[in-house]
Amino acid sequence: MSFRRGRRLGLDIGSVRIGVAACDPDGILATPLTVVRRGDEPAALRALAEIIDEYEPIEIIVGDPRSLDGTARAAAGAALEFARRIGETTTTPIRLVDERFTTAEAHQALAAAGRNSRQRREIVDAQAAVIILQHALEYEHTTGAAAGRDMPQTEGEP
Repeated sequence: MSFRRGRRLGLDIGSVRIGVAACDPDGILATPLTVVRRGDEPAALRALAEIIDEYEPIEIIVGDPRSLDGTARAAAGAALEFARRIGETTTTPIRLVDERFTTAEAHQALAAAGRNSRQRREIVDAQAAVIILQHALEYEHTTGAAAGRDMPQTEGEP
């Protein structure tokens, strides 16, 4: 299998915010798009559906919250359930990719770029989505296989 051409979206689903990133059709570079607030979930789902419609991705890469030992974290269930709701609004396939260390990596990158803690807090989720998506792109470019795993179809499945 070789690299599949087409845009992809990356999502870092948190309890308060969802970071959104996109890549170019050749999958070279992931860039931050926006941060969607989750306070009003129907509005958040509508905002994400609009982004999906606009970018027409071939797939959506969602961060899969895991503990250091690889087991699902407490936040994993809520994030997975929200990802399922996103899946109900689109026919675009969703893949889950390990997101361990992405938020810490995003904070480090933003600090290195001179952002203060308040500035980082506002955009760290979008930067984490960039890291999730970039890792998935690099994996596929290197191996020729899609990164991560397909979204489980049934509730309760990790």
